[in-house]
Amino acid sequence: MKKSGIITLAVIAILVIVLFVSGKSAYNSMVTLEQDVDEAWAKVEVQYQRRMDLIPNMVETVKGYAEHESSTYEKVTQARAGLSDAYNAAKEQSATVTPADTEAFDRYNQAQQGLNKALSIYVNAVKEAYPDLKADVQFTNLQTTLEGTENRIATERGRYTGVVKEYNLKVKRFPANIWASIFGFSAKPQFASDPEAATAPKVSF
Repeated sequence: MKKSGIITLAVIAILVIVLFVSGKSAYNSMVTLEQDVDEAWAKVEVQYQRRMDLIPNMVETVKGYAEHESSTYEKVTQARAGLSDAYNAAKEQSATVTPADTEAFDRYNQAQQGLNKALSIYVNAVKEAYPDLKADVQFTNLQTTLEGTENRIATERGRYTGVVKEYNLKVKRFPANIWASIFGFSAKPQFASDPEAATAPKVSF
């Protein structure tokens, strides 16, 4: 075999090794980051579910306290109906959402934003109708837990945003974007900007 042929084979072998090492490194890195994204999203969902578990308890507590013959009860009832609709919409979307499905992810978060707003309206209506409810221990405990949950939601959303930013930069930057395309990694969705959603419902009495 001629010397030039040996050199050519050596160059090809080196390129293959370099590509293999580069591809392996990029793949493993993206797999790790994708797992981080999924884990961060799971923690967001846990806090969303925590809020959804608390809402029925709060509604039942208010119903047990309320004076049904009060003229202000109608306003609370209307607010509760809006909360119920938003709650059901969020519950319906929660069964189908993953960060890999951008449309489902957007629908789910829109439903959660709607639930957040409906909860705020409901709590404010209750506050106006039953100012003495602050003396009810069960309601006070639910209120405190709900406030803590809203703070946890904000925290986990922030962590998810950070992880997704790191992942998206990885799959979009050259040359990793070439490997991302080959291996089927694509950018993950971020939370849509909603100033109201960033603020926890005001549940203080």
